[in-house]
Amino acid sequence: MERLQRADSPALDEIIGQNFKVLDDGVVQVVDYMGNDSAIVQAARVSYGTGTKHISEDRGLIRYLMRHRHTTPFEMCELKLHVRIPMDAWRQWIRHRTASVNEYSTRYSEAIDSIQTTSPEEWRLQTDQNKQGSLGCIDREQGVILTGQERNLHEHATQVYKERLHKGIAREQARKDLPLSNYTEAYWKIDLHNLLHFLGLRMDPHAQKEIRDYANIIGNEIVSRWVPTTWEAFQDYHLNSLNLSTTAQKALQLAIKNGYQPNDPRIYLEIGLVKPGETEEETQERIKKNRERAEIQSILEKLLQ
Repeated sequence: MERLQRADSPALDEIIGQNFKVLDDGVVQVVDYMGNDSAIVQAARVSYGTGTKHISEDRGLIRYLMRHRHTTPFEMCELKLHVRIPMDAWRQWIRHRTASVNEYSTRYSEAIDSIQTTSPEEWRLQTDQNKQGSLGCIDREQGVILTGQERNLHEHATQVYKERLHKGIAREQARKDLPLSNYTEAYWKIDLHNLLHFLGLRMDPHAQKEIRDYANIIGNEIVSRWVPTTWEAFQDYHLNSLNLSTTAQKALQLAIKNGYQPNDPRIYLEIGLVKPGETEEETQERIKKNRERAEIQSILEKLLQ
């Protein structure tokens, strides 16, 4: 069997230990890694044997693996990051249970003396179409008030926390009223397959902005240097692709066959997303509240423009 040398990635080596700034005091830093594009190719050719020998170029093989969801070869590569991130965004991040994690402990050490702040222009409004999303920002005059309240709240929470410590209260209890905007730090090690799954969800425009900022740094600044061929394939087949469900395919066929515009209610009546016999007002209200219908219209607009 061929003996492999360490699969280095010179472009990634150049940024190991470099701090990528995120938000007002967040950081992403590469600590270590294992494997590169070549390691994926080598693992695939062992696993699939003669089944992939006709794909002579490494780039073609990686794109084939990505296109057909052969995920195991991508698990041969691992990345270890050091991150500093606000607690509320970290709660979302840690839900991805496919990584090894060691987080800064406020039971053993005092809490990190850094809190994420919000500028007056950054207060986002709740969208009425998605219970967990936001759309647009509040006007600056009201934003100034909210930012001032935020600053007062942070100062009070920090003062109370430090007074508890000064009086000898155990760190594990003194911390309990710290805000979710407090920064935490962690080492996070994950294989490439699961990292790409994380990025696919967290780079999506529907993800919360704060965690999306971290994901964009990891993808565009780190993974792109580490495994450039894999990153290109991931962008082509996942990140920038469109998923056409059976319902969406029917809608597309109807639009093309009949020359309908993407917002034509007749499309959604025929595929069952609008009820027959509704008044125009009822139809428009249903369309407004139907997320699947909105997603299909968005797809049609992209494909038929």
